[in-house]
Amino acid sequence: MSDRNLEHTLSPSFPKIRKITDAITNIVGFVVLGVFFWLDYYFAWPNWTFWLLVGLVVLNIIGSIWSIMEPTYLYRSWSYQFDHEYLQLSYGIFKKEWVTVPMTKIQSVSTSQGPIMKRYHTRSIKVETMGSSHTIPALEEEIALQLREILAEHAKLKEVDE
Repeated sequence: MSDRNLEHTLSPSFPKIRKITDAITNIVGFVVLGVFFWLDYYFAWPNWTFWLLVGLVVLNIIGSIWSIMEPTYLYRSWSYQFDHEYLQLSYGIFKKEWVTVPMTKIQSVSTSQGPIMKRYHTRSIKVETMGSSHTIPALEEEIALQLREILAEHAKLKEVDE
């Protein structure tokens, strides 16, 4: 596969879905840290635990800032393409990954949809081979279901032909 862009991209809702998911995760992280600060105060833990918790808060703040910016960059870098021979994936912000999955090696194709993805009518699609699995994180619901059927059909046809 060359450095060219692939035909298809993720759902335009992907950055919003990812930001909502990350925001929930970050809120839970801050609540847990708040509980630890209260436990530190209540049980009068050694002084170093307070500074450890402060360090974790700083890391959580940095992670929260990154989780606001990262989905947009990840959305721009994600693309995929398929034909009767291969499924090709390209993704990554700092380290660009190019994955080519031969249709003959696909063992199963599945879709999944959580509550946030359901709200935005998207699904993720997971392609499993003998040695690995690859996920396309957010496709429009109809596209994901069609792609699942197409990949399963191509994989089955190739298996029958051999």
